[in-house]
Amino acid sequence: MHIQEAKMYKAIIRRAEDFLAARANPQNVMKYSRYFKEGYNAWGNSVEDIAEIASLIESEYSLKEPSQLIELGSLLFQHPKYEMGSLAIQLLERRLKKCGKKEFEGLRNWFDFGVNNWAHADHLCSRLLPRFLLKDIVALQDFAGWLKSGSRWSRRAVPVALIKLKKKYEIRELLEFTEELMIDPERVVHQGMGWFLRELWKIHPHDVEDFLYRYRNTAARLIIQYATEKLSKEERLRFRKDKALSNKEK
Repeated sequence: MHIQEAKMYKAIIRRAEDFLAARANPQNVMKYSRYFKEGYNAWGNSVEDIAEIASLIESEYSLKEPSQLIELGSLLFQHPKYEMGSLAIQLLERRLKKCGKKEFEGLRNWFDFGVNNWAHADHLCSRLLPRFLLKDIVALQDFAGWLKSGSRWSRRAVPVALIKLKKKYEIRELLEFTEELMIDPERVVHQGMGWFLRELWKIHPHDVEDFLYRYRNTAARLIIQYATEKLSKEERLRFRKDKALSNKEK
């Protein structure tokens, strides 16, 4: 990062802080905090507030390259306020068509060291990350490192981003690629993996059910719960833990 760019990023952060703090809405903080188990440190700004400051930043500062937005975003995600991460996402999303593999790698940095809630994670996974695969900017294997990340949000990002790619790849390839997450220790990963499998089940029910059956004794119950949500109560009984194992845990 050049000295001049570093100064510009600091000025942008101050500009955003002043703008968003002046429009703080404590009622919104109270309204939305219950959706964030990880905590919700926010000013309570609206989506329109974020869009307005993003437009002002674009007009007032020279941010010509997506790589600059990645660098700025890394700093914004270090900020304690929720809205600063939202601002980082919106600024990059506006330049998404110009993003390449370098920006994809930058997003991994966002997840590893900045993203810390489901809302930012899932927006990135549904609106930004799938494009890199759909446009063949990266291959599925480029996500392999994410699966082993120390960040639970990076690991969660893989199955959630692949939901929109469920028709691009063979079902067996998708299941094998994400299989190690079936025994991940983190709840947010369980939720993401269960959601992913539920969406795959809609088009490949037999493959997904066979896969889940193999993991009925070892996968987190939350994965099984999410993935079999559309099955009848009787059908879900098939995926209960073996009785001997259940009794042993008591």
